[in-house]
Amino acid sequence: MERIIKIGTRGSKLALWQANFIADKLKTQGIQSQLVTIETTGDKMLHKSIAKLGSKGVFTEELEIQLHSGAIDIAVHSAKDLQAQLPSDLEIIAFTEREKVNDVLVSFNKYFTFDESQKVVLGTSSTRRIAMIRHYFPKVKTVDARGNLQTRMRKMEEGLCDALVLAYAGVHRMEMENYIVQHLSTETFTPAAGQGSIAIEASTSLDREVKQIIREAINHYPTEYQIIAERAYLKHLQGGCSVPAFALAEVNGDQLKLHCGIISLNGRDIIREEAAMDKDEGEKLGEILAKRVLENGGEKILNDIKKQIG
Repeated sequence: MERIIKIGTRGSKLALWQANFIADKLKTQGIQSQLVTIETTGDKMLHKSIAKLGSKGVFTEELEIQLHSGAIDIAVHSAKDLQAQLPSDLEIIAFTEREKVNDVLVSFNKYFTFDESQKVVLGTSSTRRIAMIRHYFPKVKTVDARGNLQTRMRKMEEGLCDALVLAYAGVHRMEMENYIVQHLSTETFTPAAGQGSIAIEASTSLDREVKQIIREAINHYPTEYQIIAERAYLKHLQGGCSVPAFALAEVNGDQLKLHCGIISLNGRDIIREEAAMDKDEGEKLGEILAKRVLENGGEKILNDIKKQIG
């Protein structure tokens, strides 16, 4: 294909790593590409928490504007950063194979242990992680740690916290695995929908043949089945980046199992639901479990969250 694919990306080291990873995938299929770096609201407003910035499009809106205008052909995102409801003229055309989905503890102290009996301070900007720490480790203090991975590591080095709570995928991609002191269990610290995968977003008007070639070069089908279900849950829950919802799907043969839920901001109340269906019915499975979560107390939690974050 002679056309050069313009890839929209944020400018952080991790975002550029992800964009270059996609460019390399395309290159193996003989597709040339060009990176277009775009600054997002989430990159500019580092003094505010994600919750206060609003839950929709904090890291994606500016890239989507460029997709609408045709200035870029595709946008590269961490799948967990994409809002559950996309504009009607945009779509996700591919998901990369998923990394380990776990949250991890990262520290410069290789002997660091997550022990409630000690005065431990953990850094994170995720409402989900904060709420889960409050639920499972109520005596542990948390501090807001916004910024890219390198900025967060610097803040920790300056004494902001004893350890950071991060997604394994980003730590791994930035080759900082030697600072991981603990992998947190997904049974307790269940990840955000889409965590560990890179999503490719495009305009619905992108040439069908171009779209299919990109998809064939990048898409990992087992991961796609998983994240379709997870995002369907988030969509029907109507939860955004500031809502501490979680979802993790697994594919086993033709079966797709989804574990998902929501937790109150103070960590006091947590609701978990789980079910399995045929792997082609991920959208339906996500919707069913969202309704179940809402009916079993999730709606009250969600309403309380909306009141608190205004």
